[in-house]
Amino acid sequence: MPKSMDRTRCGAVCALATLALSAALTSAVAAPAPPESPRIPFAERFHSTGHGGIARAGRTTVARTAYLDTDAAPRTVGSSSARLRLPAGSRVRYARLYWGGDLRPGGPRAARDTGQVLLAGPRGRYEEVRADGPIGRRSTARTDVYQASADVTALVRRGGPGTYTVARAATGHRAARAGSWGGWVLVAAYENPREPLRRLTLWDGFEALGGKRRALAVELPGLRIPAHSRGRAGVVAYRGTPGTHGKISAQAGRITPVALHGAADPANDGPQSMRPNSGRQAPGRATYHNALGFDSDVFDLTPALRSGGDRVAFRFTTRKAGYLLGALFVQADLRR
Repeated sequence: MPKSMDRTRCGAVCALATLALSAALTSAVAAPAPPESPRIPFAERFHSTGHGGIARAGRTTVARTAYLDTDAAPRTVGSSSARLRLPAGSRVRYARLYWGGDLRPGGPRAARDTGQVLLAGPRGRYEEVRADGPIGRRSTARTDVYQASADVTALVRRGGPGTYTVARAATGHRAARAGSWGGWVLVAAYENPREPLRRLTLWDGFEALGGKRRALAVELPGLRIPAHSRGRAGVVAYRGTPGTHGKISAQAGRITPVALHGAADPANDGPQSMRPNSGRQAPGRATYHNALGFDSDVFDLTPALRSGGDRVAFRFTTRKAGYLLGALFVQADLRR
């Protein structure tokens, strides 16, 4: 495409984004902020059985020493985009948006905005999203980390597959130079008659590992997975860095726990702030291999399912600085 057409298209998109943003901000109604807690035990958020799967998209909001600015709208901060990929013919059953980051370099102003973000689907119109439950927030002498989340099923069902943009997720105002970081993940459970029959489940909470607490167990009951099933698991975590020396293991039934690893996370290094979208960023966007403190990855769960069982037990460990775990999802085949 000629450069002049690129510039024209960018100008039109930016103008539409600005108009949509103004409408979203004007229509916002003040609501009480959700409560905050330094620890939220993991609990089931969604569970279904059917032909389908779980997809996710996510991206950091800070890169190197600057906020990302996908939409170029003057009234947004930290806007970033990622593509949600769904098989043709899919229908979204449930979708949830998770966002979080480090507030420490930002002060009180950043802290006031933790419970709301702007989300735009493939059609490009921003909608305000507010946290619909307690916000996890844990402060130390060096960090002030939080996670918020909201049900966005209606928005994602309308938008379908494509590029989603999140803006105004609270992080410190001085960006990465002062150690700030943040990001978001959109998790979508979908149904599709062409996909295998699967058990789908999403759990979330806000649990810290590190210091005196070196391990966390999360058990997902009621899955009734047959032997030799295939599956995968995904996590959302915060403050992990390369060299965390953590481990994620899982087991179904009575087999020995199996260490899990993904494309960005070796089996012996746990969540480590690597590329949150696993190569599925929006076209034309730069890829950032280090997300500075925010991590989302998917792991092959198949080796842990070989004996089958009613439940899957996960164990998260760390030997160094530690990290915070925010969400966990599993999809497991029920028929081979």
